[in-house]
Amino acid sequence: MKPFQDGVRTVSLQILQPPDWPRPRGYSNGVAVRGRLVFVAGMIGWDAEGRFHHDDTAGQARQALANVVAVLAEAGARPEHIVRMTWYLTDKREYLAQQKQVGAAFRELIGSYNAAMTAVEVQALIEDRAKVEIEVTAVIPD
Repeated sequence: MKPFQDGVRTVSLQILQPPDWPRPRGYSNGVAVRGRLVFVAGMIGWDAEGRFHHDDTAGQARQALANVVAVLAEAGARPEHIVRMTWYLTDKREYLAQQKQVGAAFRELIGSYNAAMTAVEVQALIEDRAKVEIEVTAVIPD
């Protein structure tokens, strides 16, 4: 396991990368860590009062990521503790067209690291206006 500093404690993170596989960009195929688990339900792009301020994927992704950060804080976790993310998107083409803006929001709110990530296009989300939903698992180091 490769240690990295989270500001307070050292986190042991092992990136799971089969030797002959190409290295993914912006995520890892898998990670192994130890510590207290934090599970964040799917966050969508509305604010704390349940209002949408954006109808585009990039704007909703930014808000959903901010919501993830707020929920993590309730457990004493920070974005660098995220080890897994699953993104549910209602429009793959819009996501790809707005990937630069989504990436900028991700780097600003979450940072740049190697969480295991999955993105899935879905027909719809439970909230009709929602275009993205982000689910997270984090590990707070012991």
